[in-house]
Amino acid sequence: MQYRSTALSAVLGLGLAAALGTAVPAQASPHATASAAQYIGSQQESAGNKAFFEAVMKSVAKKQAAHPGAASVTVVYDASQAPSFQGEISSAAQIWNSSVSNVKLQSGSGGDFAYYEGNDPQGSYASTDGHGSGYIFLDYAQNQEYNSTRVVAHETGHVLGLPDHYEGPCSELMSGGGPGPSCTNPNPDAQERANVNSLWQNGFAKALHKAMAAK
Repeated sequence: MQYRSTALSAVLGLGLAAALGTAVPAQASPHATASAAQYIGSQQESAGNKAFFEAVMKSVAKKQAAHPGAASVTVVYDASQAPSFQGEISSAAQIWNSSVSNVKLQSGSGGDFAYYEGNDPQGSYASTDGHGSGYIFLDYAQNQEYNSTRVVAHETGHVLGLPDHYEGPCSELMSGGGPGPSCTNPNPDAQERANVNSLWQNGFAKALHKAMAAK
């Protein structure tokens, strides 16, 4: 859920604007701010990741049920509230779209999830708003310490159903901040790609069946 940092406390609160001396349109996080010290482990993060993925899949399945003739599964994202990260968000979408075949990410209004930006002691994370909608929050300081495209692609991996695996090597995108700031790999490995394709084939079929039954 969080792009966990082993050295995050050293940069908390710095922000991109302070580092670059430029004005950045900071957005308030839609998530209640909590101290990084309140991190209580992977069980809580795993539950959050699952809820986020289910919210996105439910949103997509509902749209697909309304248009049963659609040729492919498309997840629409709204990046309008993260103007400082437009390039990284676009790159992350392209990375995932070239890596998997059963689901595609597309920019648009009325998205299945949204990106936000600002300062938060938790760093960057994926979450839900409690009303069935998902969002990704991108923290300025963390995206300065770590490779920003990797951070965004990692958090977007939660949209597609992948859990965190901080113990993994740099070659695993979902190892997040585990390998340290020197890791700049923004690409999912073969197993991560296969897992996403499986989730959006088998898991989505079940979600779509449920959405069709509720019509």
